[in-house]
Amino acid sequence: KENADPQRTAFLLRKQWALYSVTPLYRFSNAHLRAYARLLSAFIAAEKQKGLAVEVGVELDIKVAVSSLPDLRGSEQDQAAILVQLSLRSSTSKKKSEEKLVWSGCFCCVFGDDLSEKIPQDFTCLPLFLTNGAESYTSIVGSWFQKTFDCSFRRLAISPLNLSWMAAMWTGCKVDKLTTATELVFSVSCLPQPLDISYAIHPEDAKALWDTVQKTPGEITQEEVDVFMDCLYSHFHRHFKIHLSATKLVKVSTAIASAHCDGIIKFLQSQYLTGVLMLLTELAISHIQ
Repeated sequence: KENADPQRTAFLLRKQWALYSVTPLYRFSNAHLRAYARLLSAFIAAEKQKGLAVEVGVELDIKVAVSSLPDLRGSEQDQAAILVQLSLRSSTSKKKSEEKLVWSGCFCCVFGDDLSEKIPQDFTCLPLFLTNGAESYTSIVGSWFQKTFDCSFRRLAISPLNLSWMAAMWTGCKVDKLTTATELVFSVSCLPQPLDISYAIHPEDAKALWDTVQKTPGEITQEEVDVFMDCLYSHFHRHFKIHLSATKLVKVSTAIASAHCDGIIKFLQSQYLTGVLMLLTELAISHIQ
């Protein structure tokens, strides 16, 4: 299945998601999602009793929904993605329309066959976890999953090397309207005051450069990524006399997606969602192993 159903996955687009890697879940079952929602809801209520309330001063109910997203996977071997949503409603209102979605978390595995094949039967492999919303909710939900399914979460950082791969891959993707500049942000850390350098390249120029570098369409090598980045560096040096190779690449923005080294991602095109999630699944798996 090349592309996820755009309707079912639209919630992922144009939001900032924090990335985590998750070890396999022990004795997790898709048949019990409603029960998990009830248990998680009770756990959040108990945490609130301890004074860990996220919203203070108003009596608010937190409603938990846990659902399966079979569209969000790469192959039949992958587990269906699991979406966890927390909504707030005041205890006086029972209308669904007055619920406000405050936090979403999505466990997924897109073409994670390598890991799925290696794990014992009692385990469920959903190595990539994306969250959107307050970190306090992430930590409560994370601790419930850890206790219940004996798994552990780690923030998933993205290395400069992986960011340069993303820059090259996403630059090479065909998009109907190339309106978004390819932007690379570099951090100069050796100065008394940290400095960021933003380098924006016209999308058609970036694509033309990549097309001259890439030898086999559909395949990318480390050498091609290095040549692509070196060309951008030498162009920048010619104009500004700054060696970008001495700085650290911290962010990449393209028409397809944007990614930050701290493990923050924003998906911008539904047609490339599966491809980006596949790359992130690979990163998450490499973190676990």
